[in-house]
Amino acid sequence: MLFSLNRKRFKDLSEQEIIALAISSEEDDARIYRGYAENLRDEFPDSAAIFEGMAAEEDGHRQRLINLHTKRFGPTIPLIRREHVSGYYARTPVWLIQNLGLDRIRAEAAAMEKSAENFYLQAAARTTDAATRKLLGDLAAAEAGHQHTADDLAATHLNEDTISKENSEAHRQFVLTWVQPGLAGLMDGSVSTLAPIFATAFATQDTWTTFLVGFAASLGAGISMGFTEAASDDGQISGRGSPIKRGLSAGIMTTLGGLGHALPYLITDFWTATIIAFVVVFIELWAIAWIQNRYMNTPFFRAAFQVVLGGALVFAVGVIIGSG
Repeated sequence: MLFSLNRKRFKDLSEQEIIALAISSEEDDARIYRGYAENLRDEFPDSAAIFEGMAAEEDGHRQRLINLHTKRFGPTIPLIRREHVSGYYARTPVWLIQNLGLDRIRAEAAAMEKSAENFYLQAAARTTDAATRKLLGDLAAAEAGHQHTADDLAATHLNEDTISKENSEAHRQFVLTWVQPGLAGLMDGSVSTLAPIFATAFATQDTWTTFLVGFAASLGAGISMGFTEAASDDGQISGRGSPIKRGLSAGIMTTLGGLGHALPYLITDFWTATIIAFVVVFIELWAIAWIQNRYMNTPFFRAAFQVVLGGALVFAVGVIIGSG
């Protein structure tokens, strides 16, 4: 809070500070685009070339601003950055965007260009020097036209086959890193916890005890699956992606799969809780079949038969043991 209060307001910046802010912002944007390019280079070399081209554009803008500053105020540029100005637009860190895929990176780049255009329009309105106003106006137009630059670069580096290939690879990586471990976790959590939960339910007919057993089984299974997935493969050779991401996906979905039919036992009436748990199990099993069909190209009815049959067998084991 104290840091926020110590920020300068944009309207209070001098013309020299506005130019200095523009210089540091162009430098940051060029680094961000090069960061995108570096992160995409191995899997999407053509898109990486586009971001390298956009970084070069930002370098050109920065040099023009430095030349203007040197001419008007001398070579010493004040140190002022985005975080020093209240209400100034921020950039999402590269490490956050890279985890969200190629489409999100492209969307973030478009948002960057739009916010930079708005900045230059406001900055141009604040200056009284004709040469400065012209340059800032030109840069606003350049940022507005940056999408056209991106389109020109895309036309150079990307064709329909390349775009299709990159999108296909992005989808494949998403499936390997997130969907496959998450699906395995959901199946394990939904099916493997059926026996202990329903065995406890029918043996005790105590909803609170059943919930505690279900909660413990779900959480324990989630931790076990998460660590197992993360430790089983570092992703370097298999290409399955970050072990941490896969471990999180498997662990969280395992826990959710078990909790789905454990939570109804927070209801104190045994049969009401059990009937709701039956319904939840049915929904979970059909959700698994849908995910297999949607992302793994498994025929829906075959996936449904396999999942429902397996779930029914485990459920029957739990009921038989609990009723014995």
